[in-house]
Amino acid sequence: MILDVFIICLLFVIGLLLSELYIILGLRLPKKSLVPNTCDNCNEFYKWYELIPIISFLINRGKCNYCNKKLSLFYPFLELVTGIIFSLSYIFYGFSYEMLAMLIICSLLIIIYVSDFKYYIISNEPLVIFSFLILLFKFLFFGWRTLLISLVSGLIIFLFMYGIRFLGTIIFKKEALGGGDVKLSAFFGFTLGIRLSIVSLIMSSFLAFPYAIYCSLSKVDKEVPFGPFLITALLIVFVFMEQIKSFLSIVFY
Repeated sequence: MILDVFIICLLFVIGLLLSELYIILGLRLPKKSLVPNTCDNCNEFYKWYELIPIISFLINRGKCNYCNKKLSLFYPFLELVTGIIFSLSYIFYGFSYEMLAMLIICSLLIIIYVSDFKYYIISNEPLVIFSFLILLFKFLFFGWRTLLISLVSGLIIFLFMYGIRFLGTIIFKKEALGGGDVKLSAFFGFTLGIRLSIVSLIMSSFLAFPYAIYCSLSKVDKEVPFGPFLITALLIVFVFMEQIKSFLSIVFY
C-alpha cells in the first residue's frame, strides 16, 4: 500500500516535470527550433527555476517575470493534467503494457494540444517516436503476432483517413483534413486496432463539434485544429476500451 502511494506520487511528479518538456516541444518543433523556452512578448529566456511546473506560475502570479505580461492558464492546466494522468495510469493498470501505453498517449496529447492549437501543426517527430514506443511495447509484452496486427491496423486506418482527405479535397476544393491528422490516425491503428480506431474517429468529430460551432459564430475567422480532439478521443476510448468492446459485441452480435 505504501509502495503504491509512493509510485502514484512519483508518477505525478514525473508527469509534471515531463509536461514542461512536452510544452516546449509543442512550441518549438513546428518552428524547427529547440532553444529553451522564452516569453512570447519580451523574448527573454526563462531560467530553469522559472520553469517549475505550476509552482513558477503561482509564484509569479501568472505573469512573465520580466515584462509582466499575463500568461495563459492553458499551460499550467496541461501540466496538472499530465501529472494526474500519469498517476491514474498506475491506479488503473498497475505496472503493465496498458500503463505504459497510457503514459505514451498522454505525452503525445500534451505536445499535440500545444502545437495544433497554437500553430495548426502536428509535428512528425513525436508521432514517429511514440508510434515506435507503442509498437515496441506491444512486441515486448505480446510478441510478433500482435505487433504485425498493429502495423496492419495502423496502415489501414492511415489509408482510410487519407482517402477521406483526398475525397474531401476534391469535393470541397480545399484541404479537408490536415496531413498531420492523417498521420496521427496511423497511431490510432497501432494503439487500438481497427474497430476501436473507428470509434475514436467518430467520437473525435463529436468532441470537435462544439468548438467548430464556436469558431463559426466567432467574429474572428478561426481554423479548427482537429488533432487535439483526435488524441482526446483516443485517450477516452483507451481508458474505456473493455466497456466499448462489450458494447460493440452486443450491438453487432
